[in-house]
Amino acid sequence: MTDEVIIRSGFRGLRYVDGRFDQVLEPGRYELPRRRRFGGRVAKVDVVQIDLRERELNIKGQEILTADKVAVRVNIITHFRVTDPVAAVEEVADYTDRVYSDVQLAARRSLASMTLEAILTNRNQLSEDILRDVEGVSAGYGVRIIRADVKDLVFPGNLQDVMNRVLTAQRLAEAQMVEARTKADRETLEATSRASAARLAAEADAEAKRIRADAEVDALRRLADAAEAYTQHPALLRLRELETLGALGANASARLYIGFDKHVAE
Repeated sequence: MTDEVIIRSGFRGLRYVDGRFDQVLEPGRYELPRRRRFGGRVAKVDVVQIDLRERELNIKGQEILTADKVAVRVNIITHFRVTDPVAAVEEVADYTDRVYSDVQLAARRSLASMTLEAILTNRNQLSEDILRDVEGVSAGYGVRIIRADVKDLVFPGNLQDVMNRVLTAQRLAEAQMVEARTKADRETLEATSRASAARLAAEADAEAKRIRADAEVDALRRLADAAEAYTQHPALLRLRELETLGALGANASARLYIGFDKHVAE
């Protein structure tokens, strides 16, 4: 006669024969021998199933003194899984209780080495210290600590009030600093914009003056060239005069005054 045992996925079975460990059973169906009713001796076979899935352990309300003697109550969420089912059963009486106590002690050691300010400014360091402290120990009894996160930190009531006021003052100071920095940046930007506009205006004015000066120089140069041409060729000057008189004659409103030399008879 036989009995059956089924090992589900995510579990392992530890097979014991007459109280002695025999083998690890993978997921599946297994037949176990049944005791005979009348006479005869059959070995007693037991199967202990071990869950290998990731599990969560919440360690609540641990009151611990920091390095500067401040009592802190801490809650820690631990994630772990069994990696060696034989060691988890054979090396410790209850591996879950052992994980609880190891994480608890690691948290005490870590907090006792840190000041309150260090804990407040770098809570991740506390989690990292706890994990680093317990992962080597837990491997000895077949458990891998995956995470040990500090969920909550609770301080004494009067200290909490002081901390709240300090945090409020810090936030106010930070807001004022941001506002002052923003104002300074805005004023700097405005001053830079004004200086840039003034520089561009000065450059434009200088360019306009240069253009006018160049035009005046060019006009004077053309006049000088014309004067020299008239000096060398008087007929050109006379032709210019006739052209001017012709243009004025075409204008009905123009008035021409022609002077005649007066000869006084002696």
